[in-house]
Amino acid sequence: MMAPAQVLTTPAADELIHRLREKHGKLMFHQSGGCCDGSSPMCFALGEFMLGDSDHFLGTIAETPFYMSKSQFEYWKHTQLILDVVPGRGGMFSLENGEGVRFLIRSRVFAEDELLELEMAGLI
Repeated sequence: MMAPAQVLTTPAADELIHRLREKHGKLMFHQSGGCCDGSSPMCFALGEFMLGDSDHFLGTIAETPFYMSKSQFEYWKHTQLILDVVPGRGGMFSLENGEGVRFLIRSRVFAEDELLELEMAGLI
């Protein structure tokens, strides 16, 4: 049995990631635990955001690694994150700023069997 993905994308997110990759090259995402732009998913050029021991790798979406602070992951580990796009202004440091849209996290709680699969895989 394969563990469910911890992070997914919508078609709108895939399209925006593709556009941003054409402009900026390889990308990465980081979901912070607050501060300047709240807890918005932030898109950076790969390597532009310095990762540390306090960051957790959730998976790869649209050929792009997605990380979250470990403290934030403790709150979200029981949910599947879905990266989406909505109208509005992106975070001031996120690459979609100025595109007229911003990334947004939606989520759904994993079912009991999915949580067991994630635990067995050592992912939570």
